[in-house]
Amino acid sequence: MIDELRALLSEGQVSTLAEVLEEHGKDRWNFSHLPEVVVFAECRDDVVKVMKFANEREIPVTTRGAGVGYVGGCVPVKGGIALSLARMNQVIELSPEDGVIVTQPGVILGKLQSGASEIGWYYPPDPASLKECSIGGNLATNAGGPRCLKYGVTKNYVLGLEVVLANGEVLKLGGRCHKNKTGFDLLHLFVGSEGMLGVITEATLRMIPHPQVRAMLTATFPDFVVAAGAVQAVLNAGHLPSALEITDQFTLKAARAYLGEDCLPEGDAHLIVEIDGRQQAVAGELVELRKVLEGAGALVVELHGDAEACEKVWQLRRDFSYSLRATGLTKLNEDIVVPRSKLVDLAEFTAGLEDKTGIPVACFGHAGDGNIHTNLMVENYEDPLVQEKADAALDILFKWVLENGGVITGEHGVGLAKKRWIKEALGHSGFTTHLRVKNALDPKGILNPGKFLD
Repeated sequence: MIDELRALLSEGQVSTLAEVLEEHGKDRWNFSHLPEVVVFAECRDDVVKVMKFANEREIPVTTRGAGVGYVGGCVPVKGGIALSLARMNQVIELSPEDGVIVTQPGVILGKLQSGASEIGWYYPPDPASLKECSIGGNLATNAGGPRCLKYGVTKNYVLGLEVVLANGEVLKLGGRCHKNKTGFDLLHLFVGSEGMLGVITEATLRMIPHPQVRAMLTATFPDFVVAAGAVQAVLNAGHLPSALEITDQFTLKAARAYLGEDCLPEGDAHLIVEIDGRQQAVAGELVELRKVLEGAGALVVELHGDAEACEKVWQLRRDFSYSLRATGLTKLNEDIVVPRSKLVDLAEFTAGLEDKTGIPVACFGHAGDGNIHTNLMVENYEDPLVQEKADAALDILFKWVLENGGVITGEHGVGLAKKRWIKEALGHSGFTTHLRVKNALDPKGILNPGKFLD
């Protein structure tokens, strides 16, 4: 069958080299499984050929973007074909007249954002991995990032998709119009579907005029609970920042060890409050926000007055993940979401979870929309007994989140990592409805099998 694939495509598009199989058998989660073969699609027709070939023979196909996910979403657990879209990496069109970007799925997000910015326009979704992650992966997981509070997540910017279904049929949804109420909203069915319903080969995305200026305040607080209270104070005062990020003591300690003690002012919790807009409006809002933060118990408030200064802070924020990895502990990166009113409760709960399980918990993330990366920091994770203990701690965490009106994933997806909790998260009717949709679009079950619907 591999020889048939080579004949169907070209020699350079089909690989069984050990190092290629290994690379395409994992993401950044802690589990891997090798495919039998890796196919590099270079255009939509390649994807059509592969899907028709696989569907006729009932061969598993796991689509892959840049492979920087955190839940095993692109791990080919049933082997078969790993279908890489990395070579489909062209921005086809930037149209300020229509306010759209037309792109292939293998384009790296940072490249797409830079292209829009160069013509004075803006594509806001910005996960921390923006220099590495692909648009296709963003679409598969409905990726978010810090600016979701004001601007929304990936699905809010999807106007049109070209999708190859499991049988090789090409489905075109939406288009260039910013309003469209024609038929069911099938378009957004594929956003966040984690590669289980079809292969996205082209996307038409909404872009908006670039804000004139941006600036931010950063503040340190005596503890996480006080900082969580400051988040509510900012919003209750009538402000809608473009980003509102929170960081706890464990993460700050790791950052100071990794980046240097002077990288952050003294304090056991940290807030980033970024705003953007017209220059005069931003200047006035900064003054008001400083007063709010100081009134909410900030120890130190610092001003970062232009885009360059803001970017230095964002680089520091992106380095938090690397700082945690540098501790030598395994980071179980959970992207739970709670109603914003539960932020303080979450802070108190995670402190209790650490006391109860003995596993340190590092919390940071998008406080403005309740999406907090709650990271269990586990020592000797290779030990099966340690894994069992970590799973028990995750079970406690997810049950608390669901009981308090939250969800078990805000942007990373379910993949393999959260598979055991999906039925509880969706409920019986929700899970069976997912199955009906999957069976309708992929009746042979070849697209990304072995994940949360199995």
